[in-house]
Amino acid sequence: MATLSNKTILEKADLSLADLVSGGLLATQQAAKFLRITIKQARVLPLISIQTMSGPTADIDKLYFPSRILHAAQPQTALSSGQRSKPTLGKVTLSTHLYKAEIRLGNEVLEDQIERGGLVDTVMETASAAIARDMDELVISSDTTSTDPDLAEMDGIIKQATSNIVAAGTVTLDKNILRDMQKTMPSEFMDRARMLYLVSNQSEINYRDSVANRATESGDQALGAYAQGLNNVNYNGMKVIDVPMFAENLGTGLNETYALLFDPKNAVLGFQRKITMETDKDISAGELIIVTSVRFDVKYAHEPAVVKATGIRI
Repeated sequence: MATLSNKTILEKADLSLADLVSGGLLATQQAAKFLRITIKQARVLPLISIQTMSGPTADIDKLYFPSRILHAAQPQTALSSGQRSKPTLGKVTLSTHLYKAEIRLGNEVLEDQIERGGLVDTVMETASAAIARDMDELVISSDTTSTDPDLAEMDGIIKQATSNIVAAGTVTLDKNILRDMQKTMPSEFMDRARMLYLVSNQSEINYRDSVANRATESGDQALGAYAQGLNNVNYNGMKVIDVPMFAENLGTGLNETYALLFDPKNAVLGFQRKITMETDKDISAGELIIVTSVRFDVKYAHEPAVVKATGIRI
């Protein structure tokens, strides 16, 4: 069987991708599929709220009752003017930022996928897996003061958490830090059924170790959870979830990290539906070049309902 030339393979690849991309834009159905795959493969994105946007900006309405609205009453008697409640209203604006990824697929990958008719799936999965990892990092660690130009584009969920701060005191993550975070959360926002902790990988290991050191059934469960493939470590009824993209090189000794306590649905990722995917060919190198563009932003719907711990030693 004759070996296909670089040019023939790349032309077939371009033809195979023609149904995926129209004028540089993913079709609506393909864009929705791309978004689903990306979210599924990330760590933080599946936890938070996702809002698809038809344009570059969108408003999130905030409605909050700061005090009691339910009062003792008498039949057929209206509440007095002093008992009537008026919500605190506001808006949070999502303004998407443009990010691009360049992916190169060589002939060895392309020829096999073309013959099996699986090139479109390969492209979708390859692109979405890498973008999922990077979006996790951008959503978490972005900081407009960063020297990293990618992270400096916007502020992520760590930078945005400013109202409720717990200084850990450069000790490893333990129940005392998690307790202090709970005690710092304003009472009106505390909902154990919905809230969880996000921590770094090393912090989760340290906390799991501290629980496992106790000669109790819960200690045995914490020690055996990794072997069972479980992530069931918790504190006071709330999950403690490790996030690979949480930075662990902070502080003067570059050995500190942070943690968050919040309802993850309080963080909203605005994802613009117009996802572009453009292709080009490098005949000499035998590579198909795919440039994918996405636009997104992340904001807290209500930032005072978030607690951040800083200075956690790893």
